Amino acid sequence: MFNHITIGSNDIDAAEQFYNAVLPVLGVGAGRRNQNAQGHMRLFYSGNDGLLLITQPINDEPATVANGGTIAFKCASPEQVQEFHDTAVRHGATSIEDAPGWRGPEGTGIYLAYVRDPDGHKLCAVYRPQ
Repeated sequence: MFNHITIGSNDIDAAEQFYNAVLPVLGVGAGRRNQNAQGHMRLFYSGNDGLLLITQPINDEPATVANGGTIAFKCASPEQVQEFHDTAVRHGATSIEDAPGWRGPEGTGIYLAYVRDPDGHKLCAVYRPQ
């Protein structure tokens, strides 16, 4: 359904350190740096299901987070959700909402973990049994 998701960062170097540490948990390699014609730095992370772009805002205003917005990453197991969460927290994220775990009956619900990245964007790691 999606080609890419773009979020802003006020500190592209810190964002790169964070996402280069966290996204390998999901099998995504290091970000590729790119500078647009106006000089704004961007990071491109390529996964099987599309791209995640982190950018300095091109309007030169501070980056802000989406109130009510969440970026959810698919995981292959509850253990991968936990590893995503723990890796994110070790690299500057803040754990938010309920502790990582099952929502609904174990094995038939979904296993979730929520964090806020260093810029404040809400990220979710989710495992949904088939």
